[in-house]
Amino acid sequence: MTLKEICALAAKLKAEYGTDNPAELCDGLGIHLLYQAMGSHKGAIKGFVIGVGGVFAVTINSDLPENVQKIIIAHEIFHAIEHCGIGMCSYHEISMFDEISEMEKEANMFAAEFLLSDDEVLDALNGDNTFFTAAASLYVPVELLDFKFRIMKRKGYQLAESPISAHNDFLKNIKLKNEQNIC
Repeated sequence: MTLKEICALAAKLKAEYGTDNPAELCDGLGIHLLYQAMGSHKGAIKGFVIGVGGVFAVTINSDLPENVQKIIIAHEIFHAIEHCGIGMCSYHEISMFDEISEMEKEANMFAAEFLLSDDEVLDALNGDNTFFTAAASLYVPVELLDFKFRIMKRKGYQLAESPISAHNDFLKNIKLKNEQNIC
């Protein structure tokens, strides 16, 4: 899926369902949203989507901070919509194939576009904030802001270079509650 298509999908879903809250979007889309404690140790599962015959359930690690749960929900919604189709789907991050990396990138781009409006990012940056303080003021990990920067640059915004280069699997390695603060 192209970046333009990802941005159009995020805009369409926001307009159609009248929300930028991924939990509310799940409800509108008929995706079952489940919360399950899965630990806060290194390597703990952050979330996953399972679909069978067009019925989808997103399960989120309830041990994550709420702001991270929102990101994971948006990320998994994209997998449900674009990567699962109508057959059986069990999506997780463990794979040996390069296409998984592309699927993760697309899901991260969708989460960044769905959760962060261009205007709020510009407002955060125009408040004499650094990239890192802008991410903190938006309550998102710096990696998600990096993905949003990439999107905004492709849209034609003139932005300084991001001081980081987030990897497609950044959510896999995000710090949990008992580790350092992520935002």
